[in-house]
Amino acid sequence: LYLAESGGGTVQTGDSLRLSCVASGGRISSFDMGWFRQAPGKEREFVAGINWVGERTHYGAFVEGRFTISRDNVKNTVDLQMDSLKPEGTAVYYCSRGPYISRDGYRNPSAFEAWGQGTQATVSS
Repeated sequence: LYLAESGGGTVQTGDSLRLSCVASGGRISSFDMGWFRQAPGKEREFVAGINWVGERTHYGAFVEGRFTISRDNVKNTVDLQMDSLKPEGTAVYYCSRGPYISRDGYRNPSAFEAWGQGTQATVSS
């Protein structure tokens, strides 16, 4: 499975970005999916997860209602809409595949694997 992220860029505080992840080499329709981020000098942290059907989502506490994760199982894609961005949102954002048809795996950061190469998002103050 190959995950390719796109949509990053440089924006100002309060702006929005929409990140996209396209999967190839395999179907993701039966897997939970998620987004993580890693800022310079910090550990990778969980941003959002979505279950394999696309009905349930879970977000990191810092999101505070500003981000929305979605998926299209026909197109084999997962998106992350990020609104009201803050400077601390500057990071490389990664798409990741979670568990296979799980009950709550999309809520468990340690259950994710198969990372993409990431896309850089920079938020200036």
